[in-house]
Amino acid sequence: MTSIAEHDSDTPQDDHRFFGQPRALASIFGVEMWERFSFYGMQGILLLYLYYSAAEGGLGIPQATAAGIVGAYGGAVYLSTILGAWIADRLAGSERVLYVSAFIIMFGHIGLALIPGVAGVIVGLILIAFGSGGLKANATSVVGTLYRKEDPRRDAGFSLFYLGINLGAFFGPILTGLLQSTVGFHYGFGLAAVGMAIGLIQYSFGRKRLPDISREVPDPLPRSRYLPYALIAAAFILLIVVLVLTGVITATNLVTIVIGVTIVASVTYFIVILGNKHISTVERKRVYAFIPLFIASVAFWSLYQQQFTVVTIYSDLRLDRSLFGWEMPVSWVQSINPVFIIVLSGVFAAIWTKWGAKQPSTPVKFAFGTGIMGLAFLLFLPFAGGAANSTPLLAMVGILLIFTVAELLLSPVGLSVSTKLAPDLFKTQMVALFFLSVALGTAISGLLAEWYATAPEQLYFGVLGGIAIVLGVILGLFTKPILRLMGGVR
Repeated sequence: MTSIAEHDSDTPQDDHRFFGQPRALASIFGVEMWERFSFYGMQGILLLYLYYSAAEGGLGIPQATAAGIVGAYGGAVYLSTILGAWIADRLAGSERVLYVSAFIIMFGHIGLALIPGVAGVIVGLILIAFGSGGLKANATSVVGTLYRKEDPRRDAGFSLFYLGINLGAFFGPILTGLLQSTVGFHYGFGLAAVGMAIGLIQYSFGRKRLPDISREVPDPLPRSRYLPYALIAAAFILLIVVLVLTGVITATNLVTIVIGVTIVASVTYFIVILGNKHISTVERKRVYAFIPLFIASVAFWSLYQQQFTVVTIYSDLRLDRSLFGWEMPVSWVQSINPVFIIVLSGVFAAIWTKWGAKQPSTPVKFAFGTGIMGLAFLLFLPFAGGAANSTPLLAMVGILLIFTVAELLLSPVGLSVSTKLAPDLFKTQMVALFFLSVALGTAISGLLAEWYATAPEQLYFGVLGGIAIVLGVILGLFTKPILRLMGGVR
């Protein structure tokens, strides 16, 4: 394969103009930051909008159903990365799909802001889910094109990319929460649309700095197959519409359906990649090595993504949000984790860079990330089941600090390893496979939130935390055989 340096003279191996990373990383950093501003800003108030009463500006949907919808939507976002990745690898290239997806996201936020009631939720969430799926997998893939696989700056670069994500994730809920609590939900949704528009403008000026390889189509679809695939897509959309209109798909069972679809898609994707005759033996072993990492990632995200379901409900009911006589908006709790990411991502990037080849291997990082996430859930136990507003804000800050440490050990590392283990024919689609683990974990988090509505809180946090710790220990015990399958990749 032609090296990146041969494709674009602005991204040679010795380019250190963006905090020691290639300058082109700044453009992707920017669009992802604003996309996350809009995404998390909207998601910070979405659950509240669904279950708050009409008198409070919401839709009055039952709390458990609303949490399931949020989980299903989150799962659909990551599930749609498969479509975005396939279009990139077979039709248009990663960079072009990223650009178009940003427009789709912006229109989704506009729909939420301007269309009242359930109709706005349906239109807005569908567009945002598909657009975010296209942008997420391809932004990560484009970052991967800036580095050779053996470049020791790679994990540090992904950590800085993750910093951009969390700058947006911090400011989004803060500002949309302020608007929601003062002038209404739809103004908050409108601000999310403005944020995405700013990201698009910034990215439009910076696209030219990206390497040509980011626009290449690795495995072009023959034109003779365009029509059959278009007909399949149309039939699928028609089927979904019919199932919704006939009541087979409802708000109450949506999250279960998303989980089932994601499991089928994940298994199918592994089979397709492993069964491809054009990948080498080494590449095939690396895909096998990704399976236990995939499972650990599902477990991690099924707990972590409860920030947008269980933690939001807990903060609304249990958390003392008083600050000097003023009660902060519920959505501000979701900005605590990004603050720690902003502070610690540079620390982690520096650590990985300093250690270089001596840093812990990816399976070890995944094992610690999963186990520490379980520990974070156990830290809820001293406060679980308490009275309204009985949990100190400082306790929630401490718990979310542990969330952050676990996240930095697994999430940016997972993005990075998915590009390193990817067969050449499945560059973007391997990233999408990692996002399928996020999709499955996110959808499961919505289903678990329905259990949270009925189970004793001590049992809920204790069981889930314990399971995650056990899974982390098991993964740690299997580190050596996994590394053998990874064929030199760490």
